[in-house]
Amino acid sequence: MLDSGPLAPDLSFVIPAYNEAETIEETLTRVSRKAYRLVPHSEIVVVDDGSSDETLELVTSGQWDLPVRLLRLSRNFGKEQAIMAGLRHATGKAVVILDADLQEPLRYVDTMLERYREGYEIVYAVRAHRDDESWLKRRCTAAFYRFLNIGSEVSMPAGARDFRLMDRKVVDALCALPESNRFMKGLYAWVGFRSLAIPVELQPRGGGSTKFRFRELLRLGMTGLTAFTDWPLRMWTGIGMILAMLSIFYGLFLAGRTLLLGHAVPGWSTLAVAIFFFSGIQLMSIGVLGEYLARVFSEVKGRPGYLIAEDVTIAASSEC
Repeated sequence: MLDSGPLAPDLSFVIPAYNEAETIEETLTRVSRKAYRLVPHSEIVVVDDGSSDETLELVTSGQWDLPVRLLRLSRNFGKEQAIMAGLRHATGKAVVILDADLQEPLRYVDTMLERYREGYEIVYAVRAHRDDESWLKRRCTAAFYRFLNIGSEVSMPAGARDFRLMDRKVVDALCALPESNRFMKGLYAWVGFRSLAIPVELQPRGGGSTKFRFRELLRLGMTGLTAFTDWPLRMWTGIGMILAMLSIFYGLFLAGRTLLLGHAVPGWSTLAVAIFFFSGIQLMSIGVLGEYLARVFSEVKGRPGYLIAEDVTIAASSEC
């Protein structure tokens, strides 16, 4: 597979980077050396996702063993969009997505390439364990993926990483999808193709700290839930129906109590039942309409997922 197609690099490395000044030099040095040993021709695409530190300057001023293409986004659009920017500009016959924090050992690229040559079109990393995470985070992650897979047409493994190797036709399929709100782990599963998971032991970060805070994780989670499953819509429908049923039973209870014991405030029972009943119906209707409308409103605007402010290629040191 790697020897098909003229002129295209055998392998492209896509590296999204956001405030990775502490690790980007070491990452590019290691990736350059690894790529040089793996295939005859390769490229590196770094996507600077609106970094506010020295990431950009370090990439442009460095001396690398391979040509490095740098895409500077006009602001921070998020990792999902940075990955898509890299995939759209990568020209290799196969593409590896790799984080810039050095947590994913490059030795696994050898295994991915071997499996790719065996015929797998997607070879992706899955966390071997989550012992380095807190009990709460492990439970929340497991619950999120359980909810995500309820009613979804594809199954997404809980430990899957963005670290993966994909054939050119997989990359082309991802780039052809028109949606602007992207949950990449879901899209990797949705496009299908012959896939294989390999367990990966993550290393401690080479520097800096994770950029995924609670707010970013919550936003990404909501994107995944609304894009790949309809159970949130059905949940609100169920809540509305439950409230409506409770109002009916409560009305029967009030009616029985009034008949047997009398009631001091005439008309209160009817009013209470009506409020509960129509509140349930409104929750059901607003929930259904609101979820669909939010997705439609976001997509119909037609805004691009990212904007590229600068596209430069840093020549390899041997070519300077």
